[in-house]
Amino acid sequence: MEEVAMRIDRRHPKIDTAAFNDVASFLADNAGNITSVKGVADSMRQTKRGISPATVGEYIAAMRENYLLFRANRYDIKGKAYLQAMEKYYLGDPGFRFWFLGKTSGDLGHRIENVVYLELLRRHRTVHIGKVGSTEVDFYTPDPESDHYYQVSLTVMDEKTLARELHPLQSIDDNHPKTLLTMDRIG
Repeated sequence: MEEVAMRIDRRHPKIDTAAFNDVASFLADNAGNITSVKGVADSMRQTKRGISPATVGEYIAAMRENYLLFRANRYDIKGKAYLQAMEKYYLGDPGFRFWFLGKTSGDLGHRIENVVYLELLRRHRTVHIGKVGSTEVDFYTPDPESDHYYQVSLTVMDEKTLARELHPLQSIDDNHPKTLLTMDRIG
């Protein structure tokens, strides 16, 4: 983190290391949640620090440049268009979460989603968050040979959870592969 802060420091000599760490901690805690630069700045303002959206944007850019953080853009699957707002951020290494937050429990489902994102990024190079109407497909990987859609859930043993996770996949009218990944053990 010191090296990342030093790189930012060259461009902006008055970096607030504590604020930088707060932004990084917030993003580590919210990996896999839809967010925006303004939303992060608003959250910082509500807690203990007032950090401008421009500064938050610079900190996020620095984390992305150093592969601490990846941004997954949203893509409208039916409209075949990229959406400009409300992306998701994932940690470049899930271990960073422990670095920033300690060994707090957190949302295991989001941590699994982070690992799946990194593996899909390794395999496909391009991974988007899919939007289908008012629902979301966790990951959409465009591929010249065959697109693929993925839903990630800690468990789908509850009927309502299973229905919620399958609904976006069933809403897509093409014949590309659709996969639901869970930690459930059956049999």
